[in-house]
Amino acid sequence: MSPRRSYDQYCSAARALDAVGDRWTLLIVRELLAGPRRYTDLHADLPGVSTDVLASRLKDMERDGLTTRRRMPPPGAVYVYELTCRGRELLPVLQALGEWGAPLLADRRPTDAVRAHWFALPLLRALEGFGEGVVHVRLDEGEFYVHVGAAADGPVYGEGPAPEEADARLSLDTETCTALGRGDLTLPDAIRVGRIAVSGEGPLAKALREP
Repeated sequence: MSPRRSYDQYCSAARALDAVGDRWTLLIVRELLAGPRRYTDLHADLPGVSTDVLASRLKDMERDGLTTRRRMPPPGAVYVYELTCRGRELLPVLQALGEWGAPLLADRRPTDAVRAHWFALPLLRALEGFGEGVVHVRLDEGEFYVHVGAAADGPVYGEGPAPEEADARLSLDTETCTALGRGDLTLPDAIRVGRIAVSGEGPLAKALREP
């Protein structure tokens, strides 16, 4: 385990950066907001991170009380990493950081990796105020689902189809999802002009279709 590095400043922002300011730490939090993940899952969805750095960051995060490591019961019997309550409190921090960085998402660079679920957090923010439930999302890159109004100890989003019946289903392209994150387009406007197709008969789907 690497020794704790510190800015040695009596300032809450500096203290926070002592814990989460290292490269990859906040992106690991982004992945773990989906729920418990295996090391191999994390490595696959963090392209560019070395195995040594990922292992070191996970140990540091466990030491700092952001994550825990536990063994799943049989038949899985594998170790998974998951966020603590303290780690989950970084959700609004990541959403605010993503909102601040959204204008930097101009043209996608040839070297840029992309995963469908990386759009989950900005889309979750856009869905606030429409109700609660599970929203299944289909993008060009794949599918994911978000828990609008998620329980304090539950996953915020997940990869692939929702494990239960979704309360609403959205189909949109990546350009529209990026525009929502940048604030160039609102969710109601995108639905009204046909850039997002909404299906489902639950209260959440009906709220999204309201003019």
